[in-house]
Amino acid sequence: MARAPLERAAAAVRAGGLVAYPTEAVYGLGCHPRNTRALRRLLALKARPRHLGLILIAATPRQLEPFIRWPDAATRDRVLATWPGPVTWVLPARHGVSPWLRGRHRGLAVRVTDHPLAAALCRRAGTALVSTSANRHGRAPVRRAADLPRALRGGIDCLLAGPTGGRARCSEIRDAASGRVLRAG
Repeated sequence: MARAPLERAAAAVRAGGLVAYPTEAVYGLGCHPRNTRALRRLLALKARPRHLGLILIAATPRQLEPFIRWPDAATRDRVLATWPGPVTWVLPARHGVSPWLRGRHRGLAVRVTDHPLAAALCRRAGTALVSTSANRHGRAPVRRAADLPRALRGGIDCLLAGPTGGRARCSEIRDAASGRVLRAG
């Protein structure tokens, strides 16, 4: 009997594979954030420079805690007030978080997603998930599974198809220390 699409995608993440899936605004490419081989594959597939860093999404703040530090209670409260939702925050990375995730930065960009399928994938995989747009670096992101470029389709291990959340723009990115908007959403 064939496994359900969500379980296939979660199994691919756990096994170190690359998965394409819908997010709040666009299709994302993801993998397990602790699997360096998968991170390398993902960056190569996108032709994304390693120094830029990546975003992690999660179903709950608890899934992000192995990767970030809360600088203080006020910052934590400010960030949590926006989640789940389409706001990504740059928070201090825990000691030992892979530079494959952080890039050249000390912080790590993280979000608790409100997209039901992306959140379900994080829950089923049992981990936060790397989340970068499903496109070659510098190209326009795609909003439908049918529009995934052939080169990307050939490099992923699983496609979890579904509608995006309908947002016109990718998630806003804010610096948690200053509250400054780094990318408008």
